[in-house]
Amino acid sequence: MTDVNARIDDTVKDNTVVLFMKGTKEMPQCGFSSRVAGVLNYIGVEYTDVNVLADEEIRQGIKDYSDWPTIPQLYVKGEFVGGCDIITEMTLSGELDTMLADNDVAFDKDAADKIREANNG
Repeated sequence: MTDVNARIDDTVKDNTVVLFMKGTKEMPQCGFSSRVAGVLNYIGVEYTDVNVLADEEIRQGIKDYSDWPTIPQLYVKGEFVGGCDIITEMTLSGELDTMLADNDVAFDKDAADKIREANNG
């Protein structure tokens, strides 16, 4: 395992929820990262953000690590969940709620329901 792979692996395994993103949860630097961070922030998930723009090795390394070509990438309990489109679909279908609950990740169910109501109206 390369040094960057080991760093990514440690981050993914040492934190319950990790979002590899462009920018930070307070200041996303791209629309896709902003959308996923916005969902997590709105529903109150505690997560670790990793700014891939601050580290070129991580920026490329995370794509190799997950075998997924795009950023952002969400991990829960060491497992790759997906990128922006997948997280959006999971949020709207309620699948994200189930996955978070199954992994004992606290979140605001009412806020998640509000996202669905706003998008199904």
